[in-house]
Amino acid sequence: MNPSHDRPRGAARVGVGGPVGSGKTALLEQLIPRFIARGTDLAVITNDLVTAEDAERIKRTGLIAPERVLAVETGACPHTAIREDPTLNLAAADELDRQFPGLELILVESGGDNLASSFSLDLVDYWLFVIDVAGGDDIPRKRGLGVLKCDLLVVNKVDLAPHVRVDLPRMLREAGEVRPGKPTLQTNCATGEGVDAIVNQIAREVLFDR
Repeated sequence: MNPSHDRPRGAARVGVGGPVGSGKTALLEQLIPRFIARGTDLAVITNDLVTAEDAERIKRTGLIAPERVLAVETGACPHTAIREDPTLNLAAADELDRQFPGLELILVESGGDNLASSFSLDLVDYWLFVIDVAGGDDIPRKRGLGVLKCDLLVVNKVDLAPHVRVDLPRMLREAGEVRPGKPTLQTNCATGEGVDAIVNQIAREVLFDR
């Protein structure tokens, strides 16, 4: 886990970034019940440009108590609120720490952004970046900052590969080539396929299986 910089130790904070439509919120909907089932004390922050739509979507699922979901309206490019000036997200995370003593994990979902999106390590301890096969199998070769720098790369919607003429093995191989020594996992967040491996990765690398 990357050490946080200048904040008191509270809940671990894990960022979930990626382009519009890659499946970030769908991934959260799969992660939340799995972490709750393993006994993790959990909360969620979502980022949207000028709405709280993703937060409201998660609240409607009934997967987590609504008061444990906070929305940040970035009002500008989503990467600004998770990288250049994460003040709003830091404040939201601090509020969750105050409101829920014993909180262990906060999932921070970025607004949909581009391949250059990344998280400030003042905000998160660990972050994953979600791409999907429908975006094209050349995404890893484009070497966007999000792909290169994230702790965990998630290739989502793998079931669509044959329908969008994507060479999935090549995509995964090239992801490994541009991210030497860093993990890449594949998922179908519509069904939950592959999500357990993400939970295990976060539990091991961030929560230290606590």
